[in-house]
Amino acid sequence: MFCFQCEQTAGCTGCSGSRGVCGKGQDTARLQDELTGVLIGIARASDGNEVTKSTTEIIIEGLFATLTNVNFDNDSIRELIRRAEEEKEKLIPKCSGCGSPCSRNENFDMESLWGDNEDIRSLKSLILFGIRGMAAYAYHAMALGYEDEEVNQFFYKALFAVGQEGDMEYLLPVVMETGEVNLKCMAMLDRANTETYGIPAPTEVTFAVDKGPFIVVTGHDLKDLEELLRQTEGKGINIYTHGEMLPAHAYPKLKAYSHLRGNFGTAWQNQQKEFQNLPGAVLFTTNCLMPPMDSYADRVFTTAAVAYPGLKHIHAVGGRKDFTPVIERALELGGYSERTEFTGINGGKKTVTGFGHNAILSAADKLIEAVNNKAIRHFFLVGGCDGAKTGRNYYTDFVKQAPDDTVILTLACGKYRFNDLDLGEAGGLPRLMDMGQCNDAYGAVKVAAALAEAFGCQVNDLPLTMVLSWYEQKAVCILLTLLHLGIRNIYLGPSLPAFLSENVLGYLVENYNIRPISSAKEDLKRILAEED
Repeated sequence: MFCFQCEQTAGCTGCSGSRGVCGKGQDTARLQDELTGVLIGIARASDGNEVTKSTTEIIIEGLFATLTNVNFDNDSIRELIRRAEEEKEKLIPKCSGCGSPCSRNENFDMESLWGDNEDIRSLKSLILFGIRGMAAYAYHAMALGYEDEEVNQFFYKALFAVGQEGDMEYLLPVVMETGEVNLKCMAMLDRANTETYGIPAPTEVTFAVDKGPFIVVTGHDLKDLEELLRQTEGKGINIYTHGEMLPAHAYPKLKAYSHLRGNFGTAWQNQQKEFQNLPGAVLFTTNCLMPPMDSYADRVFTTAAVAYPGLKHIHAVGGRKDFTPVIERALELGGYSERTEFTGINGGKKTVTGFGHNAILSAADKLIEAVNNKAIRHFFLVGGCDGAKTGRNYYTDFVKQAPDDTVILTLACGKYRFNDLDLGEAGGLPRLMDMGQCNDAYGAVKVAAALAEAFGCQVNDLPLTMVLSWYEQKAVCILLTLLHLGIRNIYLGPSLPAFLSENVLGYLVENYNIRPISSAKEDLKRILAEED
């Protein structure tokens, strides 16, 4: 196997051999490459042919299934390959009887990509990993009935480019377009979530777990959470969010369910420790699944694109999911015998989420006044993925050491490094504001654009610095979106992506001044000195 799509990749170069650092085996890696090759084959076959809704659905689902920590189950990947081949056959039915290879019916051999010139491989990886992340967002929007034709068509264009011979001049515009289209995709998901569940509002969330049966729901998919809440209503079962599901507490239509009680645990990489002998059931709705330990594997369920051998998977039948097996397991386990207190990594017993772009911009006048009065000196967006690699305590240190006249905006699961801290206020506003899931980077962009307009300057001239952590492919597409918008001076860590060649990295540094993190103290000193 060869895989270098995530931050924890072996030796900061790439996972090879029988198993990756994430736990993915070489057979699974090979099947995921085969699936990607078939999806590129579909993109080739779509040229000049009319695609259908089912064609686009298999493209999005297939890309989503190849994200890090999503699908470890070979049988389910084989089923996706079968469905993808069927869709390609619908596009070019007469090609199956022809034995001559041609660009209209050949799938792509991913080995040719991994062995390509390092600069070409780097640019194609940016495109491929970017659309894998974007596919996850499109999948969640699609679950709520929202689609965008431009977004859908770009998946075909991007896949075609990955399988096409091309130089840097051909590929670089597609890389930038990936960021542009992902902005539209995140806007679509923001609209889907807010129009379905209401505008998020700041909401305090406890880390305690009440007495009695409970289910922990992790991932990103609000539709799955809503359906579980509906099916558990009145059954004496409490629901707790985990990981990226935490921001669900801020949506009015979800928090109206009284049995949505709080948040259990911290970020995804701690699940093997936090789920040990858990007396409740766990439902994975999206990625960040780690190979489950024997002590809790019997209470873990998967749904949607997530799968792992031996775990019970909840399928959609007729457009509806029946979570009865999850509910019954929670009732059997019984939960804790009394209310049990848990804390975040810094000892805090609660957090606040729900500072989406609507909430922040509703206080725009107060915010602008605070900046003009020097009550707020600088804004930091400290967000992104969390992970297990050493060095991520940098983000905790950064937030703790940030001066009292600065404000921390955050999003995605990296916030668990510091979201239980009480940082007080600056200019009458909370110094720590959780904007939501990773896709809510769209909200951060909206806030930055509105502030730039209010101050009559460009975004890069604002007293705003982005300090980002990355782990998997959704972070890649968000980074590409920020680059598309021309945002400079982004601090990136804990290490730089292994798939960036020296020349491609040089281009990003020269044109966007991307900076690897050093130490929290030194980076803060540098940022604030440059501002002065």
